[in-house]
Amino acid sequence: MSSTTDRSSDPLRPSDHVDGEESITQPRLGFVGWLRWGWRQLTSMRTALILLLVLAIAAIPGSIFPQRMADPNGVTQWERDNPDLFPVLDGLKMFDVYLSPWFSAIYLLLFASLVGCVIPRIRHHAKALQARPPRTPARLKRLADFRAVERTSTDAPADAAASIDIAQKQLKALGYRVERYDDKRSSSVSAERGYWRETGNLLFHLALVGVLITVGVGGGFAYTGQRVLVEGETFANTLLDYDSMNRGRFVGDGALAPYSMRLDSFDVTYQPFGEAGSGQAGNFSANVTVQENGEERTGAVKVNEPLAVADDNVFLLGNGYAPTITVRDPDGEVVFTNSTPFLPQDNNMTSLGVIKIPDGLSEQVGLVGFFYPTTAVLDTGAFFSGFPELTNPTLTLDVYTGDLGINEGIPRSVYVLDTTGMTKVTGRTTDLESIELTPGQTADLPNGMGTVTFDDESPAGATDASQSVKRFASLQIHRDASGPWVLGFALLALGGLMLALFIPRRRVWVKATAADGVVSFEYAGLARGEDPTLASAVDDLVAGHARLLDAAGVTEAIPEDEDADESASADVAAPAAPRAAETEPDGTPDSDSEGEPDRPASDLPKVD
Repeated sequence: MSSTTDRSSDPLRPSDHVDGEESITQPRLGFVGWLRWGWRQLTSMRTALILLLVLAIAAIPGSIFPQRMADPNGVTQWERDNPDLFPVLDGLKMFDVYLSPWFSAIYLLLFASLVGCVIPRIRHHAKALQARPPRTPARLKRLADFRAVERTSTDAPADAAASIDIAQKQLKALGYRVERYDDKRSSSVSAERGYWRETGNLLFHLALVGVLITVGVGGGFAYTGQRVLVEGETFANTLLDYDSMNRGRFVGDGALAPYSMRLDSFDVTYQPFGEAGSGQAGNFSANVTVQENGEERTGAVKVNEPLAVADDNVFLLGNGYAPTITVRDPDGEVVFTNSTPFLPQDNNMTSLGVIKIPDGLSEQVGLVGFFYPTTAVLDTGAFFSGFPELTNPTLTLDVYTGDLGINEGIPRSVYVLDTTGMTKVTGRTTDLESIELTPGQTADLPNGMGTVTFDDESPAGATDASQSVKRFASLQIHRDASGPWVLGFALLALGGLMLALFIPRRRVWVKATAADGVVSFEYAGLARGEDPTLASAVDDLVAGHARLLDAAGVTEAIPEDEDADESASADVAAPAAPRAAETEPDGTPDSDSEGEPDRPASDLPKVD
């Protein structure tokens, strides 16, 4: 007979033993079983923490790449700088991170996980709050933080009960929940505190759920729009007057508050030449006039200081120069005139702009221009701006002719010129140099198409070029009624976290046993988790109880005796090996434990 047969026929060895012939067959979970298993995995605290971390990681691209809902101009600039990479990242929703399906999926999974974690814990915590403190263990001296005190008494049984009454009041005053447990041999009080710790923990998680709900629902009623205003222009708060608009699904066409806003001037200060940080911008201020409900008022939009108008907040996103350019046909008729915002390319406000002239000339014309507020020349002859203020401004223009692509019904950015179907007629790679203009100058367009003028916007009597070019301000109009709610839930989460971190969970017991002329007191404490202040808390309890007993005249302290002290010190210094308090799992003393061998340390009474 083989050894395998011998093992399998052994009556003392089960057939499904590790070396048995038969393998273990697990029961089939089925569809409902797999659903329950998945729900348990999703609603575990580990999964919630992982999803919270994944959500934080998923939000990182939102801070790396410009977002359409907050900075559409930045998205346009990014597309211009990275034409090959942009379609790939745009397909991955890197420029609409917070509206992307994958971010929403993480968001919803985290919401479900938190709800599934919190609801069972609330039910368990509610039962714990209604439960009585556990029964006093039979042998308190086996707990780590234990103190023993003896006091003399003329009526030990009565004084023992009165002493526990005093201890009960003392513990109540300290914020403990107390329960009295007396038997024939002793009187005791069991006390516990620290349920605010779990309450704070639940409050923190509920606040996170509140933040998720508020952000999710509030986003449906919020909108964010952008508008570029040149000095002197007026904006009306209507959908048609926005350059771009992102609104929640619950925002209707008539949800916008009726008001208008005019940009009167844009003020900015720069560090002067020769000083530290020369050219660095200081204070920005878009000075506006708001007309609302038939009343007119002035205000200023500054960095990190939005202007409140109706239910909206107006933020300052950016600024720059808007050269006024006029184009005339060969007969001198104006076919185009406008102050066009040029986007800054560096700290010295070298700016790039595009002008599109679809009608009025012999063919469609596109102008790509560079504006230099303080013109300087490199050794190569190329222009650059040496300072962001208007000192000697220069505008250079490259002319393209052909199809602008605006008749195809495809949306085109006003800041980008698609030169695919166009011919470059001035500038590099052509026979004609770029057109160079200073404020007030006029130059001929090539092929006799007409003229282009860089208008001087300086007021009458101006002696320099500091006001020769208008400025623009990029404004963001935002409304989100959920902001105060999000702040409230965030503060609630912070408060719950502070409770969970700094409130200790502990139980203490005071036990009095009467003997002939002596009352023996036992004090013990037990903490759930780490509680470095437990020992000092037990010491304070002992000292405070002694003071209250002295004040009430219940028992008297035994006079100190050196020999007795030395004996007691020896007893304390060399205690018996720590043993578990002989209690049942529910905390009741084990009355049949006398004479039994010591239990392992795992039988110590534990905090739920």
